[in-house]
Amino acid sequence: MKKVDLTEGKVLSVLIKLALPIMASSFLQFAYNILDMIWVGNLGSNVVAAIGSSSFFVSLGYSISAFIAIGAGIKVSHGIGEKNNKQVKEYISSGIILTLFLGIIYSIIIIVFGKNFIGFLNIENSIVKSEAYKYLVINAPILFFSFFNTLFIRIFNSFGNNKSVLIINIIGIIINSILDPIFIYILKLGVSGAALSSLVGAFIVFVSLLYKGRSVFTIDKENILDYAKLKEITRLGIPMSLQRVLFTIINILLARIVGSFGSDAIAAQKIGLQIESIVYMVVGGLNGAITGFVGQNFGAKKYKRINEGYNKAIGIGIIYALFVTITFIFIPEFLVKLFIREENTINIASSYLRILGVSQIFATVEMISNGVFTGVGLPKIPAAISIIYTSLRIPMALILIRFFDVNGIWAAITISSIMKGTTSYGIYKHKIWRKYKDARIN
Repeated sequence: MKKVDLTEGKVLSVLIKLALPIMASSFLQFAYNILDMIWVGNLGSNVVAAIGSSSFFVSLGYSISAFIAIGAGIKVSHGIGEKNNKQVKEYISSGIILTLFLGIIYSIIIIVFGKNFIGFLNIENSIVKSEAYKYLVINAPILFFSFFNTLFIRIFNSFGNNKSVLIINIIGIIINSILDPIFIYILKLGVSGAALSSLVGAFIVFVSLLYKGRSVFTIDKENILDYAKLKEITRLGIPMSLQRVLFTIINILLARIVGSFGSDAIAAQKIGLQIESIVYMVVGGLNGAITGFVGQNFGAKKYKRINEGYNKAIGIGIIYALFVTITFIFIPEFLVKLFIREENTINIASSYLRILGVSQIFATVEMISNGVFTGVGLPKIPAAISIIYTSLRIPMALILIRFFDVNGIWAAITISSIMKGTTSYGIYKHKIWRKYKDARIN
């Protein structure tokens, strides 16, 4: 495994070199998602709504598994910064064991209780319900491999080795792009074809990551169940995982409210979320870069570099988020029409983007701040912020829909994002900047 030292060199250069491969991977994934939505969108709003409905429970799986990647990633990056190779290998081994166990359990739950999950969304359209369950069941094995992929990618990030991840992601996306139209249209598998294409892609990425990292992705046969390491990974990862689980559950509850406005509203939200992921092409890259950067520098006790890295990342992120805000507010229809042709869905999705556009800068500040908190081993801070403000979305939505219909839901999301971003920055200035601003660079 190639290791990049993130504790030396100009901070901006290090961050950019670390972030660019993540951004490129995000861009390619976004491009594939765009293409996938176009293929699926041509099948009609019912199919888009089906994928949108089942995707909440797929996201729930990722949220639960996040505790492993986060906890293991923190300890691996600290170990690299401290040059403690034994610790690095032990935490990687424990992360693999936890992922194996969780992947099997969640896949079984999805298959057995999938119909109950879809039924909870209160969807009246029988076609949407049937297709959603099909898509969800095929996602069971996808999630098994994707859980490992998430862990492996986080470890690559801790090593500062994101170029390898980029190459492997390119391979997976190319394969998905080729298989999508074949499975969906030529083999006439519809929504099941889209899921099968993703399954093949996830498996190939899994095998490629495992092979590339074979020197470190090993299990400690002498101490397979290292309870101290398992406990530490869980302790560090659970707060952020709980935050993500809650976030997903809130989204499921919001989806139930959205469902009361019809399948067009469900499809509009799915399309809006897909377009909104444009933000994460850059911001997600900055989040991943700052997490690995801060982790290594914290382990090496180079605290001033942490504050400098945060300021550089925030500057880049805000400039990009401002551009996205202007685009969402002034030309949302152009973006939505790339995916769908039904006029009602276009109108609802366009309103979604206009309203969410207001909060993009605040969401950017939140994500970058989260990366710093996670990197120094304080995941409870972003978890608490998210839990408090995300929970407010439900009561706010129920109140606002009385005055603004479905737009009240989008307004509730925007208000909570503004609150999260503002609070995250305030706590960073109080907790991190103030503590380390006068620390010497060792």
